Amino acid sequence: MNQIKKYLAEFFGTFLLVFLACGTAVISGCTGTDFNAAYIMTALAFGLVIVAMAYSIGNISGCHINPAVTLGAFLTKQMSLKDCLCYMVSQFCGGIVGAGCLSLVLGDAAGSLGTNGLYNNNIFISLLVEVLLTFVFVYVILWVTSKKEYDSVAGLIIGLTLTLVHIFGIHFTGTSVNPARSFGPALFVGGDAFLHVWIFIVGPLLGGALAAICHKPIGTKE
Repeated sequence: MNQIKKYLAEFFGTFLLVFLACGTAVISGCTGTDFNAAYIMTALAFGLVIVAMAYSIGNISGCHINPAVTLGAFLTKQMSLKDCLCYMVSQFCGGIVGAGCLSLVLGDAAGSLGTNGLYNNNIFISLLVEVLLTFVFVYVILWVTSKKEYDSVAGLIIGLTLTLVHIFGIHFTGTSVNPARSFGPALFVGGDAFLHVWIFIVGPLLGGALAAICHKPIGTKE
């Protein structure tokens, strides 16, 4: 039963991330081309959802709500392969349902649903940006969650880090750093968004794996 609660928490958290944060990108009119209020609001929305979820479902599942984070946790031996796979399935399902509900609520105004896109039609640069940004994000998560003294502020630090990588990355790719967050909207939008979604799955997973490799194992919290 406890495991089911974890999977449901991951589903719910990813659902809200897509519904609220991608929704903010749509209704604010964030295009990524102009550094304006919509741009900042979108970056903050992603960070604030993480903060809210960290302090609500963090004690249930650890609040990964991101397959790249889950992969990093698995590679640093913080979870079993079974839990890793079940977390990822829950996250992708949450992203799909979140995008579906967002599309239903917005109707004709749904537009791109906050999908990601290539930077100047350059696959290599887009992939590189996603790898690097996800590396930073997951690396911070692995370190901050491994130190007991950061327990009370971990959610805030992680949320602010996600906001930071969005402030930089929205201009380039719309910022994914989360395969589930990208797959859901792309599935409903289709076209080029779905054609290129593999970049926003592979890039974040590579970044998460790299962060795990570079993370020096600390062991249990002291």
